[in-house]
Amino acid sequence: MWRPRPGWPLAVIFLGFPVWWLLGLGMLIFLIMSVPMAVYLYKRRSRLLVPRGFGAWLLFVGWVVLGAGVLWANAPGAVPGGSMGRLLPFAWRIAWYAASTIVLLYIANLSDEELPADRVGRLLGYMFVVTTAGGLLGTFAPHLHLTSPLELLLHTHNTFLLDAIHPKTADVATILGYEQARPMAPFAYANTWGAAYAFFLPFFVITWIWRAERRRRIAGILILLASLWPVVYSLDRGLWIALGVIVGFAGLKMVARGGRRALRLVVAGLAVGALVFLVSPLPDMIQARIQNPHSNNRRTLLAEQSVRSALTGSPIVGFGTTRAVQGNLSSLTGGDRPGCKACGAPPLGTQGHFWLLLFANGVVGTVAFGAFFLTRFARHWRERSAYGVAGCCVLLAFGLFLFIYDLVEVPLYTVMIAVALMWRARREADA
Repeated sequence: MWRPRPGWPLAVIFLGFPVWWLLGLGMLIFLIMSVPMAVYLYKRRSRLLVPRGFGAWLLFVGWVVLGAGVLWANAPGAVPGGSMGRLLPFAWRIAWYAASTIVLLYIANLSDEELPADRVGRLLGYMFVVTTAGGLLGTFAPHLHLTSPLELLLHTHNTFLLDAIHPKTADVATILGYEQARPMAPFAYANTWGAAYAFFLPFFVITWIWRAERRRRIAGILILLASLWPVVYSLDRGLWIALGVIVGFAGLKMVARGGRRALRLVVAGLAVGALVFLVSPLPDMIQARIQNPHSNNRRTLLAEQSVRSALTGSPIVGFGTTRAVQGNLSSLTGGDRPGCKACGAPPLGTQGHFWLLLFANGVVGTVAFGAFFLTRFARHWRERSAYGVAGCCVLLAFGLFLFIYDLVEVPLYTVMIAVALMWRARREADA
């Protein structure tokens, strides 16, 4: 009797991801494939292994569920009252936290013989290729968008749901005073594209360049160079900084592992990278981006108001989910109006996952969330194995993105895969 190989739900998710995105299932496929993973974990429930710090993660998830009791509590500085519509984003986040927990345990509880780390690494490396292709598509065809079959079936006008099921290639903004495409395909948001690029990159380098045969390595280098085009024109300062952190950390690890030869390679690589940087449009783009901070002031005011509202209104539990700002961030009489969309403000608890944690889940939930990932980083930052270094690179970028990106969905899911791989490699090395 034929049986699928262990890890097949991951192959379904990632290998078919472009198709799922076009069908409107790009975000839902992760949740759907969590079901067979959960069935596998249930069958071996008596032998499940969990990483150190997992209790903090379970506390966090439990605290998120506890937030159902405060979904309709009034938050200081937010529009009072509320509808049943708050249940959808609340349930959506719980589903993604559950899916991320399941994939962590699923990968970690499969041995390297059952599910080789390189097989998972190749899937994530393939997703970097998909992310690059989506970025290039968004850069050169920024106004392209499609009506997915799922969108036709649901026929919904709910903005939150449409973001997940309506394929778009880019978010066109006027940050520099003229229209500029910020790539988002094949994801729901431009910032998700930036986080995905950073999180998939280490695994692409391992499986397409470092451990690849000659032809694949040449293709990998060309893909990597091509990927820099949407990175430059994304105007994503957070991504630029994260890539610098990743390169710096990985370079130090290479030197520590390989000695003088590795040092020469790192220096040569940095020299080539500096040359590419200088001849690229990036220096001019960085200068123009600094001169046009765009959302800095609004982000700062929103973060301050989110923290103030959470700490004065519900510091322990939070408010369960986001809230619409009353007026705007500087006046209670402001808000969106025709011809001035920017007069309004994003909801409290957005524009950064840390602010969401504090506002929606209070101090306890925020500390529990952070404790889990800090524990995992502390356990692995000294390691020199490929997936140990890759996982630490992902966690470093994740720590930076926490304050500027909303990271529920694909980014958090990918971080959990990275944590599972580094934990499993460490466990098997110690065995």
